[in-house]
Amino acid sequence: MKITKVTPWLVSFPWEVRTGVEQKLESRDRQLVFVQVDTDEGITGWGEVTTYPGPVANRAIVAMIREVSDFLAGENTNEFERLWQRIFRSFTYVGTRGATTAMISGIDIALWDIRGKELGLPIYELLGGPVRDRIALYTHPPEPRTIPDAIADAQQIIDAGYEAFKFDPMMRFIPGGNDGFMDGQLSREGLATADEIVGGVREAIGPDIEILIDAHGMYNVPTAIELANRLAKHGIHWFEEPVPVESYSALRQVRREIPVKISVGERLHTRWEFVNIFENNLADFVMPDVTWTGGITELKKISTMAEAYYVPVSPHDASGPINVLAGAHVMMTTPNFYKLETSRYDLGAYGAFIEPGLDIRNGDLYVPDAPGLGVEMDMDYMRSHVVFGGD
Repeated sequence: MKITKVTPWLVSFPWEVRTGVEQKLESRDRQLVFVQVDTDEGITGWGEVTTYPGPVANRAIVAMIREVSDFLAGENTNEFERLWQRIFRSFTYVGTRGATTAMISGIDIALWDIRGKELGLPIYELLGGPVRDRIALYTHPPEPRTIPDAIADAQQIIDAGYEAFKFDPMMRFIPGGNDGFMDGQLSREGLATADEIVGGVREAIGPDIEILIDAHGMYNVPTAIELANRLAKHGIHWFEEPVPVESYSALRQVRREIPVKISVGERLHTRWEFVNIFENNLADFVMPDVTWTGGITELKKISTMAEAYYVPVSPHDASGPINVLAGAHVMMTTPNFYKLETSRYDLGAYGAFIEPGLDIRNGDLYVPDAPGLGVEMDMDYMRSHVVFGGD
């Protein structure tokens, strides 16, 4: 079977968020990038690319995918390894990480979807078969502003059957938010507020629910150490990305000085960037993103590397339904799996894109046993919400 065309889709859809001091629910447009790979036998595969934080990155990645369409036309769809390497090495002089691996990820996921459809098997059967029958999830409440709001949001997640959730009670004290790193400093008010909110939530929900703290790679070494040490008394399950990803040395310093477990990996691309993590014992959990690090092919390799070091894998997710499903298929075959991230506990909005919708019950995802990823895209919805790209 041959590739005939690779088509990117930048799609916008309404997504409810809480805003302002009063944390009112508002509907805002959210953008996702999907990748469509067509073949000469009429089978179409779908992938996805996580491209936040903004529209410039979205359009840039769409343009890159368009450029490789002719490059891949006529290639065999089942040669995952060769095509992965061909694209990856084509960018060796201008950067093989970030945008390059995101583009590869979307295409790679689509090729696995095609292979599964061709053989009539779900992707997890092509990766060695399942070692579990469902995928445990953890999820996010809205950004916490007050202790009562944080408790109410946490309780809603617990009532839905989840046993773990992750939040960042420090974000609003960082100018620019998620991509606002400058000096890595957190104010005394920010430190105190985070301490109070996490403590209030822990007291309310009891000791059995896992609280994960996301530092978003925004802090310098002393700030990360102080923050983790202040939150440790609340029994947090992990402290995620304490320092920016560029320095393994900084991560090592933090690791020596804090008593809580560390999770890293969403900003790492490909297996090579995980080598230092494993060989130097820099993290207790790793969280590669299937749509950033190189797709299903690469996530499976990183997971196997982690297994050799007895490090649990917990794939990152910050995008849409294909991200969730692609990571879940790999985790169905991964012995050293912890939990799969989702951006919120109610993902019913994704049903606008895919048929059938995600089957989530009591905090677990049940991966479809239909061929490929197990879902089909709603093309009418896609065409009516496309912003850039598409057919």
